[in-house]
Amino acid sequence: MLTKTAKIRVRFAETDAMGVVYHANYLPWFEAARIELMDSLGLPYKRVTDMGVHLPVLEAHLKYHSPARFDDIVEVKAVMKERPGVRIRIDYELTRGADTLVTGSTLHAFVSKQGAPVKPPAEIISKLRELFDLSEKPAQAQ
Repeated sequence: MLTKTAKIRVRFAETDAMGVVYHANYLPWFEAARIELMDSLGLPYKRVTDMGVHLPVLEAHLKYHSPARFDDIVEVKAVMKERPGVRIRIDYELTRGADTLVTGSTLHAFVSKQGAPVKPPAEIISKLRELFDLSEKPAQAQ
């Protein structure tokens, strides 16, 4: 399992007339956490696109538990639980302190610059395989 957490400060422009974050604004926060996850894995999205592939969103799911409000500091945890193949699923948990605000997931597929489905570049698969292998090793006794 591979994880990364991004911190977001809620801007006034992201709230609605009720003073809570407008529901669609959670998706860009998912993206911010996803980009930080990819960066932390040594696979910045710019490098992925330079390899000639993109990872468009095929599906997005969100479940709203409690609202975020202006000036809240929220954390968005992005988790890649499964080894990716031609598709990558990333799960998210958005929290404010101990409170879970939103959970969700996005599903992505590797496509060419023309939008046709493609196999992921060998470099990406090799890197992710290596990282998953490391994350699944039991902790060594000290």
